Amino acid sequence: SHNFFDSGTFFFLDWSLVPTQNCSYLLSVVLYEHKEVYWVCFFFCSWIKACQSFIGWYFFSTQIQVIEDDKANKGSEPFTTGVRGQAPPLVTTKFQVKDQGNASPRYIRCTAYNMPCNSDMAKQSQVPLAAVIKPLAPLPPDETPPYLVDHGESGPIRCNRCKAYMCPYMQFIEGGRRFQCGFCSCVTEVPPHYFQHLDHTGKRVDCYDRPELSMGSYEFMATVDYCKNNKIPQPPAFIFLIDVSYNAVKNGMVGIVCQELKTLLDYLPRENPDVESNIRVGFVTYNKVLHFYNVKASLAQPQMMVVSDVADMFVPLLDGFLVNVSESRVVIESLLDQIPEMFADTRETETVFGPVIQAGLEALKAADCAGKLFVFHSSLPIAEAPGKLKNREDKKLVGTDKEKSLFQPQVSFYNTLAKECVVQGCCVDLFLFPNQYVDVATLGVVPTSTGGSIYKYTYFQASSDQERFLNDLRRDVQKPMGFDAVMRVRTSTGIRATDFFGSFYMSNTTDVELAGLDCDKTVTVEFRHDDKLSEETGALMQCAVLYTSCSGQRRLRIHNMAVNCCSQLADLYRNCETDTVINFFAKYAYRSVLSSPIKNVRDSLVNQCAQILACYRKNCASPSSAGQVTKCMKLLPVYLNCVLKSDVLQPGADISLDDRAYLRQLVSTMDVSESHVFFYPRLLPLQKLDVESISLPVAVRDSEERLSRGGVYLLENGLNIFLWVGVNAQQELLQNIFGTPAFGQIDPNMTSLPALDNPFSKRLREIIESVRAQRSRYMKLMVVKQEDKLELIFKHFLVEDKSNNGGASYVDFLCHMHKEIRQLLS
Repeated sequence: SHNFFDSGTFFFLDWSLVPTQNCSYLLSVVLYEHKEVYWVCFFFCSWIKACQSFIGWYFFSTQIQVIEDDKANKGSEPFTTGVRGQAPPLVTTKFQVKDQGNASPRYIRCTAYNMPCNSDMAKQSQVPLAAVIKPLAPLPPDETPPYLVDHGESGPIRCNRCKAYMCPYMQFIEGGRRFQCGFCSCVTEVPPHYFQHLDHTGKRVDCYDRPELSMGSYEFMATVDYCKNNKIPQPPAFIFLIDVSYNAVKNGMVGIVCQELKTLLDYLPRENPDVESNIRVGFVTYNKVLHFYNVKASLAQPQMMVVSDVADMFVPLLDGFLVNVSESRVVIESLLDQIPEMFADTRETETVFGPVIQAGLEALKAADCAGKLFVFHSSLPIAEAPGKLKNREDKKLVGTDKEKSLFQPQVSFYNTLAKECVVQGCCVDLFLFPNQYVDVATLGVVPTSTGGSIYKYTYFQASSDQERFLNDLRRDVQKPMGFDAVMRVRTSTGIRATDFFGSFYMSNTTDVELAGLDCDKTVTVEFRHDDKLSEETGALMQCAVLYTSCSGQRRLRIHNMAVNCCSQLADLYRNCETDTVINFFAKYAYRSVLSSPIKNVRDSLVNQCAQILACYRKNCASPSSAGQVTKCMKLLPVYLNCVLKSDVLQPGADISLDDRAYLRQLVSTMDVSESHVFFYPRLLPLQKLDVESISLPVAVRDSEERLSRGGVYLLENGLNIFLWVGVNAQQELLQNIFGTPAFGQIDPNMTSLPALDNPFSKRLREIIESVRAQRSRYMKLMVVKQEDKLELIFKHFLVEDKSNNGGASYVDFLCHMHKEIRQLLS
């Protein structure tokens, strides 16, 4: 068995090497499911006793088993949020939420639902204390969106001292005339119009009639005092800025965008589906110069105005640039028909980028409104203009101390521009169509500072990539969002928010400023102790987001969360949530690569994980508690290894610097369900698919040894979806899926399955669509035939195996972790 790591196969066990007294234990291991684990046990000993106390109870329960157990135990009953410190179902479990005073886990997930009472205990455990907050998260149809509370001109009721908003944690006293703040304990007078009597338990008699007194999440209508310059905001605007250089025209992007916008403009965000959207639209095209378009409803044809002085950008027209879609529909459609024709024969290859964002920003300033820029861009902006960039792609820096410079912007221009955009409420979404290096690390500064998104379609081909791009664009334009947002997280005495991760800007240490905030964006907040906490009172947090709705209303969205506090480490570990811990670790590590060598970042992650497990081993576990280890401890090593092997932290030779920068920025705003499947992809076996069942097949572990040569498997990670076909797959199976019984006749270039008239084909296509519907980005289907060249890409996502870029297999990593923990314990 000594060549186990290379072959991935276990050949024999030499029983003569194992002390007799341990044979019964080893036998129980051998009978267990996972052959790599019994090799680990044998490897560390004759010595099984030592191994039993550590490895034994950790890793015999796989993440697949934990996921399925959670579905069985927590998927059938609604999750009620009224119990403080109750850990929610896993993100992989489908469940219904009933709000009874704490925010739904769709809005807030914590790394630990039992916080240590003091900083010494937190430091000893090394478990990060953080919350992943998704303020505008979409809800399933069977859950009620947050109620909107309107207190009129007086505005929301707040604590006089800490300014926390009225919530279920406020205690009414003196017959209801005053309330004591749950966050800072200050006593505040109740305004006369808000007074209500208390019942025999001390609760207001109207408690359950008021969302802010009985629910974890709700909204307040904001008064003019909460508006910029004390003025009611104008409805926001969308501006579409389209690159019309040679590459953008040649690859078909320009034609596709213009054609799609003609219908997409009917689906702009709106509060009420029966009412027309208030959002105005404007259009710009550009290469080395910018073309603004007057699409005023009274014009017979659109008018173009060219600005060639890109060094001093201005908007050449005010009236007619931002218009109402229904009023100017004829002129807009004429423009969108003409743009592809106007630039069909262009030979201009150079582009600008900085002036493009400046143009949109100046237009929003002139209209005195917030809004979003949709920028469709194809190449490195090398034309002479502010924000001009050079090609700095240098793979020789990978693996050196200078590698961090590749993730940093190469000029400061875009940082300054991003700050100006945030002040105006100008959010930027960037759609990239590169054929070569475009410096995503620099071009992405403005989108990632304004709450925007980046979409990347490398080597874009209309025939194979159009479906993915158009689905992304449609969702991006239509999704609910807020503008000109400010978020603040308040906490009860004893802890405070100290660090923030995501796509936003901060001009001070407390306010998270987002020019735009959509339903997919998360902000991750880390907490630290500044005093002792009490087991009796627990710990409270309140996330308040002030934003402008798409109809122009100023609103406050409030999410409240109460967690328990504990003085025993066992209680802390029992209520950790691994997926959220990994989400935090990934974001912390991905931000650290901007300032530290990647080797240091990786070592720091391994060390913290080892300290968590060593502390658990030392303080919470005993040999008699085999099998009682918490879910968090079981799964931490396998998931952490996936983060360490990711392209950002351990790149292979074939991944570009742009892709690494793109993934780094993408992960910074992921919610917990997205990061879970991104780092540990879902692998579904299809050969025994029950076409009558509405549930998905049970996933298998991400390892090549789980793939049967006669099987078909679906793998997805939120960005890609693969259909892997074994070389010995049954003819009937292939006929049902592809319409051909021959493995050799399957077209590996297909991006959609044929709609065949059989139950298997119908059910498989339903599964693919349901998987896509769960993700925020459209996943292009890739068919991978076993032993084909594409299989190398597919195997990159089998994260339990040793990877081509040097990433350790799960077994290797367990061995390494065991060594680290033994050193810490000794």
